[in-house]
Amino acid sequence: MKLWRTIGVATAVLAVGVLGMTSPAAAQRPIKVFISIDMEGITGVVSSDQLGPGSFEYDKFRQYMTSEALAAMAGAREAGATEFVVADSHGNMQNLLIDQFPDDVTIIRGGPRPWSMMQGIDSTFSAAMFIGYHAATTNPLGIRAHTMSSAMYAGVRLNGKYMPESGVNAALAGSVGVPVVMVSGDDRAVGEVKAMLGDVEGAVVKHAIGFHAGATLTPAAGQALIKAKAKAAIARLSSFHPYVVTGPYVLDLTYKNYRPAEVMALLPGIERVDAHTVRFTGRTMGEVSRFLVFADTYRGDLTP
Repeated sequence: MKLWRTIGVATAVLAVGVLGMTSPAAAQRPIKVFISIDMEGITGVVSSDQLGPGSFEYDKFRQYMTSEALAAMAGAREAGATEFVVADSHGNMQNLLIDQFPDDVTIIRGGPRPWSMMQGIDSTFSAAMFIGYHAATTNPLGIRAHTMSSAMYAGVRLNGKYMPESGVNAALAGSVGVPVVMVSGDDRAVGEVKAMLGDVEGAVVKHAIGFHAGATLTPAAGQALIKAKAKAAIARLSSFHPYVVTGPYVLDLTYKNYRPAEVMALLPGIERVDAHTVRFTGRTMGEVSRFLVFADTYRGDLTP
């Protein structure tokens, strides 16, 4: 009688153990990937002829931009990524050909939006990728190098450090605990991200010769490289860490002309540091982003 009771208890324990077991895939947190995509760093882009509605190559390069986003997603999926949000982050933020994306992808488009190029990211994401990025306005050699606005700013500093757009956006991602794992663009843009974040995966799709000149891969080769680097990034996801900037967050905007600084300094809480520079101090990276969006967007003649 004791033997049968012992066997019964063991069988019950085993059954509970088997029922409670889950496969590694089921136990693993879903791998959500946030993709912020710009256009100046897309394969083949070298001038405004590719970058905006009405430009003679814009329609073609909208397709290349879309294809590079799809390539990054395909590579990430092969390594186990399960969910995607893609933020269209160039110009009017309405560049991607959204009918070419799978039905399970969310696309952020249009603006202005409070978190700009990073709108939609939160702590549920496992990784962020920057596709089609360019170098900072302070970089002496980078294709279409600028920070936020090629027309307005000679420099953007966060806590005293000159930042490319990738730096501000990495700090936004880091503020919600998400690491940047991959970047694509020209050699200068990729180099800036690596210098700042460490050994992220970098897809160099062209080499800068000048502001409007570069030696580029073909679109197909660029897409293949992006796919491979995205796959490699997700495959070693555990090796990346968020880029965390500690507050208070001091943002300095240096304008190319003195008048914008003069007028911006009329706002309460904005300090004029020198003839061309104003300073905003935020409590969070979200506040910094909102101020940047305001500074980039506001004009007295905005309509409707």
